[in-house]
Amino acid sequence: MDDIEKTVHWLGHSSFRLEGADGKTVYIDPYKVSAPEKKADVVLVTHAHSDHFSPADIEKVTGAATKIFGPVSLTGKVKGSFTALKPGERADTAGIPIETVSAYNTDKSFHPKAAGNLGYIVTIGGLRVYHAGDTDVIEEMKDIKADVALLPVGGNYTMDASDACQAAKILKPRAAVPMHYGSIVGSDEDAIRFKNLCLCDVRVLARED
Repeated sequence: MDDIEKTVHWLGHSSFRLEGADGKTVYIDPYKVSAPEKKADVVLVTHAHSDHFSPADIEKVTGAATKIFGPVSLTGKVKGSFTALKPGERADTAGIPIETVSAYNTDKSFHPKAAGNLGYIVTIGGLRVYHAGDTDVIEEMKDIKADVALLPVGGNYTMDASDACQAAKILKPRAAVPMHYGSIVGSDEDAIRFKNLCLCDVRVLARED
């Protein structure tokens, strides 16, 4: 197992746990997850849709010291220590640098740019990990530098596998990981299609609890 798969753990759909060598843990969009023994240092929420913002799942992974970040649209809706962020902002909490980027649709109405939905770049485990959120291929990707790109491939509400390959071509990560499939929308076949189409190293991760 290399540093990428030591750091990046897929929990299904768009939910991930990122683990640093120092024991720090970040959850992104926890959804239908099991309660962990070690609570999160940081929880990041991309937007307000129920398959990304699940208060019950956030509560499962949150401890007394957990810091929660999300878009302005979640202000007043999150239990615990919450900080609202806009695209283009930075935060550093528990020694974990976090950058926010835009996430939006270009030819659909599900995720308008004006909503202020977020993608995140998290520096952890010696890696810059980009979680794209619910997005299409967008201009802002040209300015994103990341070792690992977590990209939606399920289509309908987000990029499909072909679009995600285009995003990976722009981003040029060391490795890309498909997400946003297997629940709500998309299937294992979408992840495999992404792997077969994409020219970069694609890691189709096994789902973890």
